[in-house]
Amino acid sequence: MKYKGSCHCGKVAFEVEGEIKGAMACNCSICQRKGTLMWFVPRDKLHLLTPESDAATYTFNKHAIQHRFCPVCGIHPYGEATDPKGNAMAAINIRCLEDVDLAAIPVQHYDGRAL
Repeated sequence: MKYKGSCHCGKVAFEVEGEIKGAMACNCSICQRKGTLMWFVPRDKLHLLTPESDAATYTFNKHAIQHRFCPVCGIHPYGEATDPKGNAMAAINIRCLEDVDLAAIPVQHYDGRAL
């Protein structure tokens, strides 16, 4: 299935392909504050509809994850990193997707604070 998503103001917009079988809520220092529900997909399944330069990037700690956000409205629609096998991945904030029933998505809680 193909989903459309964006930040609040629309400066950062994208499409993503896949099946949402679940999402992850992390309690690390940044995810706890952002309140994201992450759905992980191969990076090549994320297609930007706006220039990549429209999204700002924040990294911290080990600088392994590029937290992408809109510099205008501040919303974090996705992040980018590699999985343990070295594959490029995207963490899609499903709260930024159109026409998704969030209550129907099972959420796994991850203890990111323990890392």
